Amino acid sequence: MNAFDKKSDNHDHMGRRYFIRGAFSLTGLLFASPLMAFDLFDLIDPEGKSEQIQKAKKIAKGAGKFFSSSNEIDYQSEFSIGESLALEGFRRYGLAVKDKKLQKYVNLVGNAIALNSIRNNIPYYFVVVNCHLQNAFSCPGGIIFISSDLFKIMDDEAELAGVLSHEIEHVCRKHALHSIQRARALEGLGEIADVTLKSKDKKNFQNAISGLQTILFDKGLDKNMEYEADRRALHLAYRTGYDPEGLIRVLTKLKAKEGHSISRGSWFSTHPPINLRIQETRNEMVKYSDAQSMARSKKRFLWYKKRLNV
Repeated sequence: MNAFDKKSDNHDHMGRRYFIRGAFSLTGLLFASPLMAFDLFDLIDPEGKSEQIQKAKKIAKGAGKFFSSSNEIDYQSEFSIGESLALEGFRRYGLAVKDKKLQKYVNLVGNAIALNSIRNNIPYYFVVVNCHLQNAFSCPGGIIFISSDLFKIMDDEAELAGVLSHEIEHVCRKHALHSIQRARALEGLGEIADVTLKSKDKKNFQNAISGLQTILFDKGLDKNMEYEADRRALHLAYRTGYDPEGLIRVLTKLKAKEGHSISRGSWFSTHPPINLRIQETRNEMVKYSDAQSMARSKKRFLWYKKRLNV
């Protein structure tokens, strides 16, 4: 079954599935701070060859005034925070893999899944970065990273879909924002809504970003948030037409590598123990009795995977 083909949907009882045929629009990226947006666009598209990104970059010049009129954590503020984190992500994990076809493929898969999520009204951008660590993470607002080494241990598209679904669920549930809100409350720093680009106190904004960097890249999110993202990722991948067991297969592979892989900065250090995650997700699989009939798209995935080894 082709996960991009509406006609292959034989599971209407799980809800309507959407499949993307073209590259997704970056219009939503325009609401971020223009100066920071240019840095982010340059990192994502260093050669300036993506027409969509370059178009977004030009239009972004007029976005700052609109953003500055907001003093709540609306989508624009959320994305601005996520953008700052994405720039730190590039610094820590490396730049985007310079393969336009690979990046487009991951975005097609990711956005097909995102359209079936509870936040399908915001844009998502997925980027594969050159990194020897096995990791994936999401920034508020819908920017999602996956490392090249995590991509390399996968064997089919359903496994990729499982990982992307997990990260999409973090964005949908605003897990990162909720984490920093809790931390700021404990520190007596007030509401996160006070720390937008409108704020005159740039130091507070940077402090909030720094705190979120620590949570996202070093400590990891609350374990219950991770379990929730796993659980809901199974449903999201299944609803899109993929074998939901793909995520479990990736976790099993990571478990096998756990003893001889770098821990710091990887899924091993920022997520709950893998054996517990496997157990939790396997318990959920009883809900998907027809999982084996769902798409894996192995041949297509392996074609793109080979591009990373060239």
